Amino acid sequence: MSQSSTSSIVGVHYKVGKKIGEGSFGIIFEGINILTNQQVAIKFEPRKCEAPQLRDEYRSYRILNGAKGIPSAYFFGQEGVHSILIIDLLGPSLEDLFDWCHRKFSVKTVIQVAKQMIERVESIHEHNLIYRDIKPDNFLIGKPNTPEANQIYIVDFGMAKQYRDPKSKVHIPYREKKALSGTARYMSINTHLGREQSRRDDLESLGHVFMYFLRGSLPWQGLKAPTNKQKYEKIGLKKKTTSINELCYGFPIQFAQYLTYVRNLRFDETPDYKYLIGLMDKALVSIGEQEDGHYDWMDLNNGKGWDAALNKKV
Repeated sequence: MSQSSTSSIVGVHYKVGKKIGEGSFGIIFEGINILTNQQVAIKFEPRKCEAPQLRDEYRSYRILNGAKGIPSAYFFGQEGVHSILIIDLLGPSLEDLFDWCHRKFSVKTVIQVAKQMIERVESIHEHNLIYRDIKPDNFLIGKPNTPEANQIYIVDFGMAKQYRDPKSKVHIPYREKKALSGTARYMSINTHLGREQSRRDDLESLGHVFMYFLRGSLPWQGLKAPTNKQKYEKIGLKKKTTSINELCYGFPIQFAQYLTYVRNLRFDETPDYKYLIGLMDKALVSIGEQEDGHYDWMDLNNGKGWDAALNKKV
């Protein structure tokens, strides 16, 4: 992308700033609303790309508009050879924070994070959508020095799908032989088996993320195979053959109870989200801690927090 096309004004009154990331879809830039000085994130996707996602993502943001922990979307449209989507600018992802915390979170941090993540997924499900790409990279915290600095947001709705009719609430039918979608490391066992995803799969993926944060890695990481298909099969097999007790060994029993519950949900069953959040509350009591909104990343750089390190890097 030429420098001129990214230092310009897009979406009528948004100025494009520096590049802050890229994904499978394209590139993300920081930006500013020149009328209000509000900071935003601007996603660019080539109009000719094979599997365009931005329009669908914009649609999901509109459906979820106003829900807690969902960024606001301000603009979707075409700019030259790109589609662009403009949303709230947020802080780093949980994957970034996990890296900066030396790839281990305390049990207390994981529990507090887990409660927020379950709430976000419940909110998406209440709006008749399933997310289908749960991974730490897609959960961001708020901007530093704001009241939302440690609120968790979920972003990147390119894979989201309606799982029931918004009016009649009739659930999509069960199907098999589906192509795999999502991130192999965190996907549910049923997704590996080619089964249509539903609410249970989002929650199982969350459980895998919780264990990744607690353990530092998952037993099915780093498996090698000649093709992606074979690698996915290997990962799926390792997931199926790793018992829940083995996976969750050494951590509060509630994490094993969480995974047992979500893996036993029926395809179209409405999960008991309150029960799952309650498990996290029990886990907190079991380690003698209280929910106080203090997270490991706040202790980085001698208590100055994660953004002190970031400012040094710049």
